[in-house]
Amino acid sequence: MSRPTDPAQPGFDARRFKAMERAGFNRIAARYAEGAHLRAELAEALLEAAALAPGQRVLDLASGPGLLAGQAALRVAPGGSVLATDIAEGMLAEGARRCGEHADAPCFAAADAEQLCLADASMDRVLAGLALFIFPHPERALAEMHRVLMPGGRVALSVWGVRESVPLIHRAQDTIARLLPPPKVSRPSVFRYGEAEVLSATLAAAGFDDIDIRPCTFSCHFADAEAYWQAFLDLAGGAAEALGRLPEPIQADLRAAVADDLADHRCDDGRGGFLVPALTLVASARRPG
Repeated sequence: MSRPTDPAQPGFDARRFKAMERAGFNRIAARYAEGAHLRAELAEALLEAAALAPGQRVLDLASGPGLLAGQAALRVAPGGSVLATDIAEGMLAEGARRCGEHADAPCFAAADAEQLCLADASMDRVLAGLALFIFPHPERALAEMHRVLMPGGRVALSVWGVRESVPLIHRAQDTIARLLPPPKVSRPSVFRYGEAEVLSATLAAAGFDDIDIRPCTFSCHFADAEAYWQAFLDLAGGAAEALGRLPEPIQADLRAAVADDLADHRCDDGRGGFLVPALTLVASARRPG
């Protein structure tokens, strides 16, 4: 069993990393929300794993524009509540705008998942969709999830699978690696929890039990390589921010070059374009008690 990459390497600055992620996700807030249909199967799988019920109190970490939170709020009504949190205030503003002011809408609040300003044992469920691998210190985020959950409460989260199982992400990464020099300081890998054994051991080490992990595979259709590249940027947070700061000619080269890395995913069902798959893991676990 391999271990997740430790981001605490020489030169890694967690505060700078978070600032870049915040800027990146603020940059892509509206487009991230508009791409929700591409990940609808994954969202449904995570919500099912959470076993939501009316009256529950739910915390959604790294909520972005509240895509999961909005659906969760409908499932815990009447009598329940959902708090959507993120470090990117632009994402939260986009979520609040989309959810409106109806009675079942989530509440939105800026918060750092590694240091929550919430009371102990104040939540029945914690959600974290495609988030655990983003946190510079995921063990701190998991400790906070454990702390704010009621005894018997559950966390439900999703992560990308191992690298080779997620062409949706790694094809763009391949293009970047071919055209750009390696970064001076590596980012934590988004695939670091892609093995079920690693994810299970991480949850157990954080004090959770009754751990259940299931694969969820989905595919996204793109009309052309440029649409794929834009969809990648619309998911990429800090990476999108870094790429957006490159000179326009370099950005144009990346957009053009990604077609070569997508060659194996040409769609042959008459639609044209590309059909690009992704494997994720959906986990649920309980705080004992």
